[in-house]
Amino acid sequence: MIELDDVERAARTIAGRVHRTPLLYSTTLGAHLKAELFQKTGAFKVRGALNKIASLTKDERKRGVATVSAGNAGQAVAWAAREAGVDALIVTWRTADALKVAAMRGYGATVDLEADGPTTAFDRLSEVLIETGRTLVHPFDDPLVIAGQGTVGLEILEDGPVPDVVLAGCGGGGLISGIAVAVKSRNSRARVIAVEPEGSTALHSAFEAGQPVPVTPHTAADALTGPFAGDHCFEICRELGVESVLVSEDELFEAFRWAYARTKLACELGGAAPVAALLAGKAGVQKGETVVAVVSGGNIAPQQAAAILAQS
Repeated sequence: MIELDDVERAARTIAGRVHRTPLLYSTTLGAHLKAELFQKTGAFKVRGALNKIASLTKDERKRGVATVSAGNAGQAVAWAAREAGVDALIVTWRTADALKVAAMRGYGATVDLEADGPTTAFDRLSEVLIETGRTLVHPFDDPLVIAGQGTVGLEILEDGPVPDVVLAGCGGGGLISGIAVAVKSRNSRARVIAVEPEGSTALHSAFEAGQPVPVTPHTAADALTGPFAGDHCFEICRELGVESVLVSEDELFEAFRWAYARTKLACELGGAAPVAALLAGKAGVQKGETVVAVVSGGNIAPQQAAAILAQS
């Protein structure tokens, strides 16, 4: 269980190296929007990657790092490793978004495409770690990574009124658990809600089972395709009373179009998930409550964006 002190320490570690993303307000939605899609590499993931890589020993830095990712964590680790002068290897899968793969390589990382999907990618990662001796930068289930992601919550607290409700998209649970640690420290009664696609229910399924269980993700929101909830993430979310709601693919598409048209935020589908929950009335927000939706992920292929926008 990480504490507020861990998140505050992470904030000091990454200070000046990440963007302080804006907290906007939508009157129509009745919610603040934490525009984390404007973060370096396009998503919150760089916060945790920087915090983890800053902790490496001299020997670990020499051996390099590895992670597994659909794209956003991979880009974050690639960028953070390059900034630290550390070699990075990213395990993803053959059908991963080509734009995200190109970005990983653009930041200087080696990309391994041997896995055939998110459910086998972690097995491939284990093989790579044994073969290369690299240090794992877990995409979500590492206390230092979670603390780094929790700095999103600190900024929410510092830049606006203390929220009653905070929503964020959830894959493996690193972001939502970090936010919960930060936000609950100021308002223990705040509702922190993980929003997951109906086809990718890692945290939701863990809550139902009482422990993390494997799932087979099937959603167009590739940023939210964690094949399981992290052990650390699950324990934090259970301890702090994090909630989970599910949104359909159609609700994700509608939220994407709404965000683009009404707020001019060109987020990816994972970033639109909290907006989808609000538009569909699934968050149970009460009149007068202060609500924050974290819009994270701006790495969407132009072809996919155009296709979704063309729908009605």
